[in-house]
Amino acid sequence: MSMLDLDIMKRFIRTCNDGWLQGWHERNGGNLTYRLFPAEVEEMKPFLDAEPRPWVPMGVTGSNLAGEFFIATGSGKFFRNVILDPEDSLCVVEINEKGDSYRVRWGLVHGGRPTSEFPTHFMNHSVRAAATGGATRVIYHAHTPNVIAMTYVLPLTDRDFSRALWKSATECPVVFPGGVGVVPWMVPGGADIALATCEKMKEFEAAVWAQHGLFVSGPDFDITFGLMHTIEKSAQIWVLQKSTGLPELQTITDDGLRAIAKEFGVTLREEFLG
Repeated sequence: MSMLDLDIMKRFIRTCNDGWLQGWHERNGGNLTYRLFPAEVEEMKPFLDAEPRPWVPMGVTGSNLAGEFFIATGSGKFFRNVILDPEDSLCVVEINEKGDSYRVRWGLVHGGRPTSEFPTHFMNHSVRAAATGGATRVIYHAHTPNVIAMTYVLPLTDRDFSRALWKSATECPVVFPGGVGVVPWMVPGGADIALATCEKMKEFEAAVWAQHGLFVSGPDFDITFGLMHTIEKSAQIWVLQKSTGLPELQTITDDGLRAIAKEFGVTLREEFLG
């Protein structure tokens, strides 16, 4: 028995590999974090470092997540290598009692640190945990090409992107009835994009990062990966339709969107409808 035999580690590794197979993680692009349940931390304890590594200030504080543990991808690590060498590509980190620093407790055996966007992930875990009563456990960022393409030609508003995605595939209003938030281009890994994303994630499960990709959250790996996959596939349909150069003869109407919501028992963001 080892850390890699634990079910939660297998699921984390599978999600990383699924993203690589989709073509969303060129080189060291993208990152994934998971907030562990207490029972999962107990399962891990025999495999954690006997001597914890030093505390590292994050520059942000999430007091509601003080003392929590996370699995995270490593900075500069390649998603394509996670399945081959998870002990070098991944880490388990512990948050201190103030909620403002972390220390690595397992992984990154050849050195390194958690993803450079860990403070952004941590802040958004804090926000989504507060917004969902603790249900959100996963945050995932990927370089989804069709979503990125949309950011060059659509107005960077929550309404414009949500409507375009909803109308591109019938399942979209069911999968993300709250729509998506949109963050204008900012330097990745910095405080500005972290704060801007937090503002969006107070309302939305997913945020588009202009010219960069997609940032999504959810209660488990299946739901979170499925949200990413659904949004990117809808974006692909939108891009394909526009690339034909043909006029749009029909689409899902706003009343059609309302009918979908009624049938599936979800509540659409009404201000995004006509």
